[in-house]
Amino acid sequence: MQGGSGSDRAMGLYINTLPFRVGIESNTVIETIRKVQNDLASLLDHEHASLALAQRCSGVPSGMSLFSALLNYRHNAALEETTQEDTSIEAIEAHEHTNYPFTLSVEDFGSSLGLTMQSIQPYDSSTICGYMQHALQNLANALERAPETSIQSVEVLPTEERDLIIHDWNKTDTAYPSDRCIHQIFEDQVKSSPEAIAIVHNDRTLTYRELNCRANWIARRLVDAGIQHGDYVLILLNRSIDLVAAQLAILKVGAAYVPIDTKAPVDRQVYVASDSGAKLLITDEDTDVPVQIQTPLLRVSATEVNTDVENDLFDDHLNSSVSSLDTAYVMYTSGSTGRPKGVMVSHRGIARFVVNNGFSPMTSEDRVAFVSNPSFDHNTFDVWTPLLNGARIVIIDNDIYLDPHRLEAALELYQITALLFTTALFHQYAFIIGPALSKLKYLACAGEQGLIEAFTEMLRHGGPVRLVNAYGPTEVTVHSTTYEFTSASSQLDRLPIGRPISNTKTYVLDKHCNPVPIGVVGELYIGGPGVANGYLNRPDLTAERFLPDPFSNVPGARMYKSGDMVRYLPDGNIVFMGRNDDQVKIRGFRVELGEIEVRLAEHPQVREVLVLAIGEGSDKRLVAYVVATPDEDLTSSLREHLVASLPEYMVPSAFVRMDAFPLTNNGKINRRALPAPDASSLAERDYQDPQGKVEIELANVWSELLKIDRVGRHDNFFMLGGHSLLAVRMIEQLRRLGYTLSVSTLFDSPVLRTLAASLCEQQSGHEAPPNLITTTTSTLTPDMLPLIDLTQDDINLVVRRVHGGIANIQDIYALSPLQDGILFHHIMANNGDPYLDLVFLAFRDRELLDCYLDAYQKVVDRHDILRTAIVWENMSTPAQVVLRQATLSITEHS
Repeated sequence: MQGGSGSDRAMGLYINTLPFRVGIESNTVIETIRKVQNDLASLLDHEHASLALAQRCSGVPSGMSLFSALLNYRHNAALEETTQEDTSIEAIEAHEHTNYPFTLSVEDFGSSLGLTMQSIQPYDSSTICGYMQHALQNLANALERAPETSIQSVEVLPTEERDLIIHDWNKTDTAYPSDRCIHQIFEDQVKSSPEAIAIVHNDRTLTYRELNCRANWIARRLVDAGIQHGDYVLILLNRSIDLVAAQLAILKVGAAYVPIDTKAPVDRQVYVASDSGAKLLITDEDTDVPVQIQTPLLRVSATEVNTDVENDLFDDHLNSSVSSLDTAYVMYTSGSTGRPKGVMVSHRGIARFVVNNGFSPMTSEDRVAFVSNPSFDHNTFDVWTPLLNGARIVIIDNDIYLDPHRLEAALELYQITALLFTTALFHQYAFIIGPALSKLKYLACAGEQGLIEAFTEMLRHGGPVRLVNAYGPTEVTVHSTTYEFTSASSQLDRLPIGRPISNTKTYVLDKHCNPVPIGVVGELYIGGPGVANGYLNRPDLTAERFLPDPFSNVPGARMYKSGDMVRYLPDGNIVFMGRNDDQVKIRGFRVELGEIEVRLAEHPQVREVLVLAIGEGSDKRLVAYVVATPDEDLTSSLREHLVASLPEYMVPSAFVRMDAFPLTNNGKINRRALPAPDASSLAERDYQDPQGKVEIELANVWSELLKIDRVGRHDNFFMLGGHSLLAVRMIEQLRRLGYTLSVSTLFDSPVLRTLAASLCEQQSGHEAPPNLITTTTSTLTPDMLPLIDLTQDDINLVVRRVHGGIANIQDIYALSPLQDGILFHHIMANNGDPYLDLVFLAFRDRELLDCYLDAYQKVVDRHDILRTAIVWENMSTPAQVVLRQATLSITEHS
């Protein structure tokens, strides 16, 4: 600071620090230096202004630093030495520290210059000072030789480090079938191992040949419907064998599949159907298709498929001219404009992800759990990784997947070796069924920042062979980087997302697309053949996010601008630091807050809206702040408005009404001043105290899970902010209290009093009424059959049709819904029974055959289900009859 008259005789530290922003835009080197010189000169007019004053003028909230880095230029020329007689000042040891995260000082010693770095983080000072020296040298060279050079092109990184992060850490090229389409690679597997098991769902099993025939059957139906190369076909199916066959069939005809979430709101389903311009929609006989979807339907009948496949009608492949660069599927993700956007993923991108990928080696012995929602890209791992490597898909229904102990049993039953979790669910299951998960060969999670504690818990149980934290946006085909967790990883402060997988490039760049030094935060750009073909019908957004790759020598290579802020560790692993926009992850799902805000703004009572993600990890939730007219039903109205158009995970758990938003000095919303949600922010019903032991215990569990003080007996779990992940925790907590709850029961009965009633029924148990048919019964009447409503004529018909008459009848009761369906397909079958499996066995001699038949008869005698017959012809309602004796019928052929 410059002092006034007489200041040279005053003692004190006349130093002031003023924030100074240097803009490095598209100016030349000489223009930038002149501008900085002029701005610094102008700044001297304010040298007496305090930092506190600057902060008040800036609008930056108190308590937050105006800047995080400080550059000093200090005159440190040595003074002439003095003797003890000259002064009474004694020199003692001194330590210098900084109040800012990073300070770099240029020391002017008169005859020489030096650099001093001070940092809260343990950066290597020689490296940082090396960057400074390298940049100054290049800046001086540019001024001397080419002052009109763009300031952005002045290199900060030494050549060795640039080569390391751009080239050495991206040496991921690996052989994979880049010129083959997905269905062609699958057909290679069919040819090499046609009788190997390809897919299992409950008690249904298909070999590779059978799955291929099923897909060929559907493909020919698609051709008959006019589907051609380049068309889009919608799939509205849950996890099932038919879903996988449909995906294969669509690819075989050269089209691309567009999955629709069966649980999504009708408005969203209709939008995907309309935006995609699909020519056909594949579904099954049980799925309801919204009437607003005008796309022609193809309903897949398992009966038709099974009959034709068994007759060997569809072994031959279709001939279609498809390129590996063609789009294989379109996945819709959240969009900031208020509508989801479709990501077009190529055959080549999928092949690069599942074949020889470097992180999940698969063999024909592996069994992969299919647990993902078909409309999300984890489906690519669950389906194509096993099928293109000769392994087996095991479909796990949601009721089992969201119940940790039932999943534990399924892992053991089906001998599953590979499982991909969403991060939030893994964080829970690691502490509930860790020992079971540790037996897997490959266990990965992806979707959000991983917790080191959950990974460490897995290692405590011995851990799977490979325990992986994975990262990747849908736009680069599922995973882009992976990090294998080991015991040494437990010492890290933050779990890395790892290094690029095979045939993938990662770049950490600044806003001018220049590489940043190791340890410096930049935006992650991802290149390689996994980069998607772009956004469907969105050329503007495609051009903005999918850019030419300036670091690749492959013609036409592109890279995806992820929006994720990351930094390199010294070993080349990447650490996720946050986002540069309003995109968040909720329970592993990608959510654009802007899409929710656009939808809320459509509500007639809402004038202004702001949606925030509050909390961390599995406790992260969405809160909507709205400026709206007072209305006691506003929260319920807003929720109902969103539920009609957004998936469940995008609906805020709380809605806070305000008269006006608090603002900062510069007119922006002061987010720090927004109130926390309270009970009025939740969609509560008219409050009534829980009644009875079960309701009270259930209310206490909800209160703890949902972090709310009061839960009434008419409250709805999901309207209070509940979701599937909290349902998992609820199931576990209720299990400890002695209750058994399934996810389907919760979805069917989400209101506290009705759910408590269901738990009470399960506690008391429904005892079957006593069987009134005894060995001495000589007459049967309707009142003796409490489990079925039959007329006397029906009963008489049953008695006449049973071999041995009434003496051979042990019980009679109604068919289950599943049995009704099986009977329907049996009746409709023109040739044979679609549910009848024929097994051929060879025996060494007649004695061994007789021994086998005797053992089989003993099994039939022991189990009621094997002695059960279904009687339906001329009956008012079908009935199943348990026989007291059922002798094996044996026909001998010479």
